[in-house]
Amino acid sequence: MADKPTKGLADVVAASTALSDIDGKAGRLFYRGYDIHDLAGRATFEEVAHLLQRGRLPDRAELAGYGEALAAGREPGPLAAANIAEIAGKQKPMEALRSLVSLAAADDPDKDSIAPEANLRKAARLTAQQPVLVARYHAARTGGSVPDADPELSIAANFLLQVTGRRPEPRAVEIFDECLVLHADHTMNASTFAARVCAATLSDMHSAIVAAIGTLKGPLHGGANEQVMKTLESIPADGVARAVRDKLAGGEKIMGFGHRVYKTEDPRATHLRRMSAELAEAAGDDTYYRMSKEMEEVVFEAKGLYPNVDFYAASVYHYLGIPTDLFTPVFSISRMSGWTAHVIEQHADNRLIRPDSEYIGETDQKWKPIDER
Repeated sequence: MADKPTKGLADVVAASTALSDIDGKAGRLFYRGYDIHDLAGRATFEEVAHLLQRGRLPDRAELAGYGEALAAGREPGPLAAANIAEIAGKQKPMEALRSLVSLAAADDPDKDSIAPEANLRKAARLTAQQPVLVARYHAARTGGSVPDADPELSIAANFLLQVTGRRPEPRAVEIFDECLVLHADHTMNASTFAARVCAATLSDMHSAIVAAIGTLKGPLHGGANEQVMKTLESIPADGVARAVRDKLAGGEKIMGFGHRVYKTEDPRATHLRRMSAELAEAAGDDTYYRMSKEMEEVVFEAKGLYPNVDFYAASVYHYLGIPTDLFTPVFSISRMSGWTAHVIEQHADNRLIRPDSEYIGETDQKWKPIDER
């Protein structure tokens, strides 16, 4: 008899990839062989997106060329742009992005091609458009306006400018840029797997990204960072330990802790904890950072679980002035670089992804006419 399948495909190798790798025991993450600790705070998000999508860290000329491609592709197509206001009135953020990316495909000049060069162009456009779509969605639902993107600013800086309406402080830009780097790719996570399954049918890049966005929407994946912030907001600042212990005793899951792959601290959490502390000090209000630290200590004492990337990302985004229900869309801004790179990789060496399943239902059933049932 065949071995029983593992629930959630745990430890099943679903694809070969040169994009990212994890050493779960040591708590290490690599993008194309570069340790995340070497990249975070040093390489810009644009450099990392180039690394993932185009295979190498760019030199100055290559980075300039990639920047020109991003700038040229930043404006969403007419169909998506024309429907943002209506969509904002009817759909929540991740639902809206799912719709808007689908609409953006209609006006993409390479929509009917999955050729390598076409995919590279679409990857740059999708990476450039995602932060604009998030900012315009937020403005549409709040009745605000979106400042024009500054061609001299990075993706991180322009997003903070457009979503808050204020020119961001240089250090805030550096921190947010580092956040984008930390979230750019993470091997065969749920949304990336969804994108690759779609791409493996030889469907187009936009379709694969829509599949990824729909998957990221779930609270057990990208939605976890938003749930972390809601938990922090729901607990008295001086009652963290009791509240956490009560939740655990009641069988509740504390979002932002534990990871399917890492057996020690998530290396991304190491950076996010540091940034949360810095931003809290700069804000003159360290309430959420202190609460997070206490929560971390209580959960580790009770369950032996480490914080994952979602836990400290919540307080970092809060201190940066990003609305809580945009935390998952922000995740998608960063992960767009990895998703598109995985689609490129899947199309370049493709085989249909078609796993088997174990049937556990009834057998030897016999049909009867409806009047005899």
